[in-house]
Amino acid sequence: MTDAGNDRKTDAEDDPREAEQTARQAEPAEESESWEDEWSLDPTLPARAAAAAAERDHIGLKRLIEDLHAADVADLLEQLGHDMREAVVQVLGADLDPEVLSELDDDVRDDVLAAMDPEHLARAARELDADDVVYLIEDLDEDQQQNVLEALEPVDRTAVQQALNYPEYTAGRMMRRDFVAAPPHWTVGQMIDHMRAHDDLPDAFHDVVLVDPALKPVGLAPLSRIMGSGRDRVLRDLQRDQMEIIDATEPQADVAYGFNQYHMASAPVVDEAGRLVGVILMEDAMEALDEEAEEDLKRLSGVGDESLSDKVWEITKLRFPWLAVNLGTAILASMVISQFDATIAQIVALAVLMPIVASMGGNAATQTLAVAVRALATRDLTAANMRRLVTRETVVGFTNGVIFAVMVAVVEVIWYGDYKLAAVIGVAMVINMVAAGLAGILIPIALDRAGADPALASGTFVTTVTDVVGFFSFLGLAGMVLL
Repeated sequence: MTDAGNDRKTDAEDDPREAEQTARQAEPAEESESWEDEWSLDPTLPARAAAAAAERDHIGLKRLIEDLHAADVADLLEQLGHDMREAVVQVLGADLDPEVLSELDDDVRDDVLAAMDPEHLARAARELDADDVVYLIEDLDEDQQQNVLEALEPVDRTAVQQALNYPEYTAGRMMRRDFVAAPPHWTVGQMIDHMRAHDDLPDAFHDVVLVDPALKPVGLAPLSRIMGSGRDRVLRDLQRDQMEIIDATEPQADVAYGFNQYHMASAPVVDEAGRLVGVILMEDAMEALDEEAEEDLKRLSGVGDESLSDKVWEITKLRFPWLAVNLGTAILASMVISQFDATIAQIVALAVLMPIVASMGGNAATQTLAVAVRALATRDLTAANMRRLVTRETVVGFTNGVIFAVMVAVVEVIWYGDYKLAAVIGVAMVINMVAAGLAGILIPIALDRAGADPALASGTFVTTVTDVVGFFSFLGLAGMVLL
């Protein structure tokens, strides 16, 4: 075995190509990393970047980030504190990739823009697409917006100004203004020649928008079909079976839902006259869908629109209102308990056991609430299936209530040896679990019908219901049965 290994080694050394191949085969084993290592930012990078910025080491800082993707540089800036982030941006100066700006969270982006030299900001805006510039400057004050707009080419400036005229969080703000359009009677050959003759094609597009003489969209011809067809084929014959036209004032949440529901690759956006003004791509819609889901998650937790980069006082202000509301509901639950203080004084075990009932109800309600809020957001919960879903959650609550009632009754008997108290806590558990299931689905439905955001307000009301019902049923039954 050893001699054969030595022979192979000698052969590899004699043949450089074989040695190179052997080395390449060995590489993956030596450099294999976990998924997190491959896709996560080097944890030592923020500290090294901060040190380079503190020393005003422009070359060292540039070397640290020059091989990073713009999204990774954005992550780096988001992980730094406010002052150090400002220092990094100022030391990099003109070497900060403009694409980084479009990858930043809103709050961090504002910090970065404030730290940038106006000349560098103007240069960055000139290198970005019009839709990215809109995202970049939409929250700036008028003077800063004007400075950036003046640095743009006239065509881009007009496109950005028109986009800013649309309400925020609408299709007009998120659409791309660079697109490829053609009349439906063109042939594939004409279309290809047209695209080859222009060097200002969009960086990415999936479809050619077919338009009539009034610039109104009449169809979408997929780029894959165009490239796979003969030059004599007419574009009209290659168009998609279905095309959804989006109004520029349509809310971005509705746009994202449409893309997700109908698996669209792109869709034309029209103005009030029905003329083509832009397109929305699948990646734009998915980004909006992700934003909506993140917003619902934050609201469901009562944390508001905060990010990791926010300062202490900003986060305190955002969280305070709902914590104050929770304090009020906690006081309401305490008032229910106070009505049974004599009962608790005679049976001390009630004080030990009653948090179990309320806690189980609260957790069960949170589970139902998460499903209901998401179903409302995706429009899966409708009048047609509402009764069935309410019935389902009631049965689930009852079933879980019975199972956990038996479990907690057994624990009580082992703990206190009181069979009557075990029966009381078991019945109270069933009642509260059913109430939790009903509250978890009916409250968000009611808020949605009333025009309120169910993700924002449901949690507090559901917690109140489970606490009040749990304490009242447990202590009330205990007073009737045990005294």
